[in-house]
Amino acid sequence: MSIEQTFGTVLQEYRLNSKMSQEELAFNSELDRTYISLLERGKRKPTINTVFALSKALKINPSQLIKELEEKLSNQKI
Repeated sequence: MSIEQTFGTVLQEYRLNSKMSQEELAFNSELDRTYISLLERGKRKPTINTVFALSKALKINPSQLIKELEEKLSNQKI
């Protein structure tokens, strides 16, 4: 799985755990819902600004999002 796809999986997991729809996450992060969908499907690469906006909307630290991504990627390579 690519970094983009893994990021999308992590993002979707955090969003669902927060009981948010893509539309709610988009509104809270001031991003477009279709962009959230593209991110979750691994079709787009998020910028650092996007990571911070998503993290703020999810009420987590950006480092938490990146750490989860890093852990999932390292588990894939084992």
